[in-house]
Amino acid sequence: MTMRYSFDEIGRLPEPGDNAAITNRRLDAGTEIAMSGRALKLPHTILEGHRFAIAPIPSGHPLLSWQLPFGTALADIAPGDYICNAKILEALRQRRVDFALPEKPNFKDRFVRYQWDESRFKPGHQVPRSAERRFFQGIDRGRKRGVGTRNYIVVLGTTSRTSSYARALAERFEHVPERFPNIDGVVAIAHTEGGGSRRPNNLEMLLRTLAGFLVHPNVAAALAVDLGTETVTNSMLRQFLAEHDYPMGELPHQFLSVEGNYAAALAQGESVVTSWLEAANQSQRTPQSVEHLKIGLQCGGSDAFSGVSGNPLVGWVAKELIRFGGAANLAETDELIGAEEYILQNVRDAATARQLLQTLEGFQERVAWHGHTAEGNPSGGNNYRGLYNIAVKSIGAARKKDPETCLDFVIDYSQRMIEPGYYFMDSPGNDLESVAGQVAAGCTMILFTTGNGSITNFPFVPAIKIMTNTRRYQMLTREMDVNAGRYMDGTPMDDLGRETFELMARIASGEKSAGEKAGHSQVQLWREWRQTDSSQLTQREHEPLPSGEPVALKGRDGVLKRTVRYRAMQTQRGFVSGRVGLIVPTSLCSGQIGRMIADKLNRETADTGLRYVALPHTEGCGVSGGSASCWRCGP
Repeated sequence: MTMRYSFDEIGRLPEPGDNAAITNRRLDAGTEIAMSGRALKLPHTILEGHRFAIAPIPSGHPLLSWQLPFGTALADIAPGDYICNAKILEALRQRRVDFALPEKPNFKDRFVRYQWDESRFKPGHQVPRSAERRFFQGIDRGRKRGVGTRNYIVVLGTTSRTSSYARALAERFEHVPERFPNIDGVVAIAHTEGGGSRRPNNLEMLLRTLAGFLVHPNVAAALAVDLGTETVTNSMLRQFLAEHDYPMGELPHQFLSVEGNYAAALAQGESVVTSWLEAANQSQRTPQSVEHLKIGLQCGGSDAFSGVSGNPLVGWVAKELIRFGGAANLAETDELIGAEEYILQNVRDAATARQLLQTLEGFQERVAWHGHTAEGNPSGGNNYRGLYNIAVKSIGAARKKDPETCLDFVIDYSQRMIEPGYYFMDSPGNDLESVAGQVAAGCTMILFTTGNGSITNFPFVPAIKIMTNTRRYQMLTREMDVNAGRYMDGTPMDDLGRETFELMARIASGEKSAGEKAGHSQVQLWREWRQTDSSQLTQREHEPLPSGEPVALKGRDGVLKRTVRYRAMQTQRGFVSGRVGLIVPTSLCSGQIGRMIADKLNRETADTGLRYVALPHTEGCGVSGGSASCWRCGP
């Protein structure tokens, strides 16, 4: 039976004048769509979130979304044709979809380096300041540190070598909120950086980020922990804090070097944290102007609707906050490449515009040192959800800046936000790494849009999770805070924006977000780039892949020195040293969930002799592509 719909039932046009529309559901081949007094018939099945032509597009002409080109037609494209490039067809074939695909792509990606004509630049204007004042219940940390939305004690692993110590110590205070109701918890900041054998290339960035964590207004007290022998130490962190005038005098803190017995070191750390509990519990929430709020604008697990519903909603809330004197931080540098024209429509001055373009250019240069390009983003999952290429993804991601909002500042990763206004912060497209930079810059709230249901959260800064479409929101109501899909269902953006702003004020005042209730949190800093130029690129690209064979226990002469013996149990698969249930996360983002599952199972099976272990790791971020190994992780 032929299915018939009106366009408004099944399609969304990002901007009037576009020639490619987005489906809000799967449409089978043969479906007829009534639009502007004519009927379109689909020759192929089209997945939810993918695009189809609504007007003839001659060969060589541009395909438009948000009235900006994202591709060039390889042949004449008729109304109703499935819009697909080679990467989309590859992604769908890998997923083994249950319908016939077009035989070949009908457009090629359009990626042209943006050329800025400064002679035509006109300074932008910020939205006018509102005469009304709005308030939330915040925690005043003093003029230099600002106003917090949470009250946490932080155990900071200065490098990756003390991450396990930080987690173990924080776990000893799991029930603190039950005894001290004004303390939100004791949390670990455990990350992967600074634990190598040589000075890291991202040293200044690493120190700046750790410093930003320590003085963050959501932090009531902090314990920084090192071994004292790493390439990055507490001593270096203390020196950086002093040289750059971070307001540590307003923060109860201590630097601890772990030496000797691990259990004794944990007891020492426990004593330090315990000594802060009574004082931290004295922190009180008081009425504070929303001008003290700083929000990080973030996305992860994006889909085709991110730029239609979720990101414009975030842009609406950011614009409203700036009207009241607050600050917003847009990040993920590689996800603005291709959206320069849109961003530069409203920028404070020519110097800020130049700084933005230099940041984008510098990011692409750094990626090229490692054999990659910006076009490696979007990921395969993004492709499957309708983000065809970096141009489509970037144009949608840029909608986190409303056209009426002026870009005021461009800052480095984790550089502190001092003045009110709209910021862009240099950062990678990995949302965990980007969020960490926004927190270190001073963001006290994260507004996070997602299309597939990413559950990323930061340990001591609440995130409001905004789902881009209704169907997935209904599947994840316990993990999501806002259904931006309501906009596509007919709710005006102004109504949805006002509701979300009120929710933000309540969560800033202490109401728990969905992610906080679920207990999800992770930390990952912008990982070290191992190359500082392109001189080693050819060598790296031609290195043999690891064989996977175990390393032999042999001496320098190639002879096994001694027999290794251990007590073991015999099983059907051979000898083992113990019974372990292994949980293997498939990506960085699922590492925390794997750890939570292992903890739950260990509590439930404590007397069985079976131990569950999760193996969280840093790979599989899904935002890098190219011939060399991941540039964020090094070769």
